[in-house]
Amino acid sequence: MTFQQFAYHNVIRNSRIYAAFFMASIFSVMVFFVYSMLMFHPNIEDQFLRDVAFGGMLVAQVILIVFTLFFLFYSMSAFLQARLHEFGILLNLGMERQQLNRLIFLETMILGFISITVGIFFGFSFSKFFFMVIRELFLLDSLPLYLSWKPFALTIIVFLSLFIIISISSVVFIRKKEIIQLLKGYGQQNEQVSYKKGKAVLGIFLLVAAYGLVILSVFHMNIFTSLLIVLLAFVGTYFFYTDSILYVLSILRKKKSLYWHSFRLIAFAEASIKIRENARMFFVVTIVSTIAFLSVGVVTSFTSFTAQYRELNPVSIFYSSDWDNPFEKEHIMNLSRELQREGLSYELVKFNVKKQTSSNSQEVVNLIKESEVNSLAVALKIPLIDLSQGEALLVSNTQADFGNIRKEEEQTVLEESSVPIQIQGVYKHLIFPSLAIKNRSFIISDEDFNLITEPLFGFGIKQSSTTFFAFHVPEWLRTKDVGTDLDKIMTATMGTSEVNPNPFYFVNPGLNYSIIRATFALLLFTGLLVAAVLLLAAGSFVYFKLYTDLERDKKQYDVLRRMGVTDQELVKIVNRQLVPQFFLPWGLAMIHSTFSFIFLQAFWVDLAAVSIAMEMLLVLLAFTVIQVSYFYLIRWRYIAHIQD
Repeated sequence: MTFQQFAYHNVIRNSRIYAAFFMASIFSVMVFFVYSMLMFHPNIEDQFLRDVAFGGMLVAQVILIVFTLFFLFYSMSAFLQARLHEFGILLNLGMERQQLNRLIFLETMILGFISITVGIFFGFSFSKFFFMVIRELFLLDSLPLYLSWKPFALTIIVFLSLFIIISISSVVFIRKKEIIQLLKGYGQQNEQVSYKKGKAVLGIFLLVAAYGLVILSVFHMNIFTSLLIVLLAFVGTYFFYTDSILYVLSILRKKKSLYWHSFRLIAFAEASIKIRENARMFFVVTIVSTIAFLSVGVVTSFTSFTAQYRELNPVSIFYSSDWDNPFEKEHIMNLSRELQREGLSYELVKFNVKKQTSSNSQEVVNLIKESEVNSLAVALKIPLIDLSQGEALLVSNTQADFGNIRKEEEQTVLEESSVPIQIQGVYKHLIFPSLAIKNRSFIISDEDFNLITEPLFGFGIKQSSTTFFAFHVPEWLRTKDVGTDLDKIMTATMGTSEVNPNPFYFVNPGLNYSIIRATFALLLFTGLLVAAVLLLAAGSFVYFKLYTDLERDKKQYDVLRRMGVTDQELVKIVNRQLVPQFFLPWGLAMIHSTFSFIFLQAFWVDLAAVSIAMEMLLVLLAFTVIQVSYFYLIRWRYIAHIQD
């Protein structure tokens, strides 16, 4: 048997330990390769879509690279610890240190080559389905599968580099061990580290403080508080596992009525040992799981915004024209022509908006005719307005304006034309884009509208009016290619400013929605894949920790069998030991995520008055189902090995 064959058989012989690590590595390679296929796709010609796809995939790949490096390093450290006794025997039999280093390097690289090859194979096989999803998200005509050396080269270079780094670091890890330390193995050299009461109390205090700050941030949000919450939760979680849990267990063990009962004594004693040995692993799993929950929760919350986008923008295409706009006729004709070219039916409602001065605020207000609003209401299928002479309704710019009217503003006079109006409230439906209306606007009756004959003080009749054009298109999602020239002008001149320097204003919600929808959907899809990698890795941490201690556990359970413990009782003991290892870090991650979602909900309410409670609940339920399923799968295999 050659040295290379010996290394290969070592990998095969330890396949049970390497299984979860191997699966997580393959999945990471597969996801990275799929992202690379989209980044280099030649059919994405639109610059914005290319930027979104490239930017989103690049961020996801950086996250994957950083996390995979950490995951591989942590995993290999655990595997090498589990095989310390084996390495000690090899050195004792005459193997040189240099040969042992070479053996570890070869084993790691064999795993790396297999993971990269299998991951790329499944990634390329999955790419066609991935492109079908992306094509629907971006509303592209076609996004076929293609063959290029770039995604293959990038994936191979990145992951081969990662495995080389891990191989070298693994060699350094073993080099520092003496033969006697290696022969003792992993299980016997762990000292019984006791907890410190001060750190135990501090860990609980920091977590409670972090959760309290989350509640306070709902009322007053700032960046400093957000960073402080993350820091407190991070440090508090570490102390919670290293000291706080052991402190709580020590209190419980003093209660003999609870501790000295049936098999609880064994479960409590073993739980203390497992927590002492695996405190860092629990900490890592909790942080990784929390990041996975949040990555899905954040991108899923975007769907709430997109779902309410149509409600916030009911008019399919909106164009407003000032009195001195020389392009009005040309623009309206072009928009009508483009809609016809796309084969879209539409209704056009024209609004002649007059301006007057309100006696209450001494500010200029826009006045809109009741019949014209009703014409648009019929097209939008919203309730009609029935105003008597002298009555008016305030037009809302945002949902926050609903009901936002002060008592002193209920009665006013339009000063130039001396027309008194009584404001009845706020119109309960959004009809115009918020940036299209520069002043407060009122809907008044046709009779009052006809009485407004005087211009604003210091202006002429034409200067005291504005014209709105509202296009209602039933198939509004298909308008993404309508008015693109006007949209470019608006983007170039306004940028992020709310001040419009143009004599007109144009907005196409269909175009904006296609961009928002594609961006958010891509983020969601990316977040789901990244979260899947994180969750699989988090589960892998628990998996290989269980199998690292499997031989020691089998000896303990064998002793219990000799003492008369039945298989049914043995399963109960196993359950009481496995449940904390699986659900303690998961439970704390769920608590972290719940408070994080509360913070996120406050952010969305402050930003866009959007509720994400249902989406967050679904995310938590989905992850609960995944974790429970994974627990029963691992429990089934673990019990099978114990009883073998």
